[in-house]
Amino acid sequence: MTIAPQAAAYHADPRIETLEGRLSDPVSAAIFPKTILRFRNRRWDKAVGLDTLSDEQWIAHFGRFEPLPRNLPQPLALRYHGHQFRNYNPDIGDGRGFLFAQLRDGAGRLLDLGTKGSGQTPYSRFGDGRLTLKGGMREILATEMLEALGVETSKTFSIIETGEALQRNDEPSPTRAAVMVRLSHGHIRIGSFQRLATLGEADVMRDLIGYTLTHLYDETPGNTPAGQLLDLVCRRTARLAASYMAAGFVHGVLNSDNINVTGESFDYGPWRWLPTWDPNFTAAYFDSQGLYAFGRQAQAIHWDVVQLAKALRTVAEAEELAPALDAWPAHYEGEVIQALCTRLGIVSQGAETDLALIQAMDEALQQTKVGVDRFFFDWRGGQRRAASPADAIYESDAFKGFATAVAPYRSNASFDHGYWSDANPCSMLIDEVEAIWSAIDERDDWEPLNMKVDAIRRMGEAMRGVAML
Repeated sequence: MTIAPQAAAYHADPRIETLEGRLSDPVSAAIFPKTILRFRNRRWDKAVGLDTLSDEQWIAHFGRFEPLPRNLPQPLALRYHGHQFRNYNPDIGDGRGFLFAQLRDGAGRLLDLGTKGSGQTPYSRFGDGRLTLKGGMREILATEMLEALGVETSKTFSIIETGEALQRNDEPSPTRAAVMVRLSHGHIRIGSFQRLATLGEADVMRDLIGYTLTHLYDETPGNTPAGQLLDLVCRRTARLAASYMAAGFVHGVLNSDNINVTGESFDYGPWRWLPTWDPNFTAAYFDSQGLYAFGRQAQAIHWDVVQLAKALRTVAEAEELAPALDAWPAHYEGEVIQALCTRLGIVSQGAETDLALIQAMDEALQQTKVGVDRFFFDWRGGQRRAASPADAIYESDAFKGFATAVAPYRSNASFDHGYWSDANPCSMLIDEVEAIWSAIDERDDWEPLNMKVDAIRRMGEAMRGVAML
């Protein structure tokens, strides 16, 4: 279940300092020619006690990176390795970002403020350490939409345009630059453990396991901490994979350095939402083999978790790790049932019945190519609620199996919110993304983006309006 923001006082808690010098390197932010505030997350700044900052103070901290009170005195670029499209790469790390601060939210969780586009680090290789403004805008849209759909995700906290012109090979250049700050539940990745395993740093790995259990999972390390951690990661990543499926979302780059050990989704590059239900749909133009296609995301995330298990063999025997790893498919099956029932707004009838419903849904959606968001909007509560542009599709033979399978289900959906009376669902397809960017790029018009964020948050409010059973 996603956690809604709860107002809190500012509570600095830089716990990463317990691993100082072993997981990161101190770095300095780039000095930008301009700092123009473009986005400030007024939904989440209250949750970490930063809502009282003036815009000038906000820019000082998140554009010039003046340290927050009692927090990290200097930014830290984290070290990690990772498999990128199944090829192991030891030459990566925070190449255009760093950990800027750690603080507690209203729920007591330890959260990180990390950056993207903040300048070069020891891990930049040949990169300029910068982020395009379009990339920042896309991250706003991805994180807002995922949060509204109930996916555990990092939050785009701040976007500041920096006045630089960037050259990129995959978009028209020169293009505008920005620095982004994201709020997330830790930046410890599977690749963080892979690096320690490759270097044989068993003592540091034990400390990192303890840090992750204690500060990110609020668990006391037990007699088998590596197995304890792997079990938690398996459960959280199974939920992540399931939530992507229910959201109709394709991350695009599920490399092991992009998988957070808390199971929180983050780092959005070539993402897409499905226009229609297609297991072979890919988000990245460079994913020529479809490794991270929509229907293969669970397999990809499971593969990454296997790499974590291999890394943990540095400090644990296989017998300690095997039970957690073996349970991943069952965790995923349970989570995907729950996620899809939640999006449909229906009460589960048990695994066997639910799986038959999901199979009928999958067959109907693949055969008819109805819009994914349209379908979930129209069938909220398990029955067609109103006239829809897709009514002819729903009356076709291809939908009879699903209509029959869903008929016995009881609704747990509330329709009190005005969103459910709209003619069309809130969607996030690529044409709209490009139109929002064009308004910014060509006319410096931010209103379409602001309106879209408002519309997404409105949908999120409606989605959370679940009736008491």
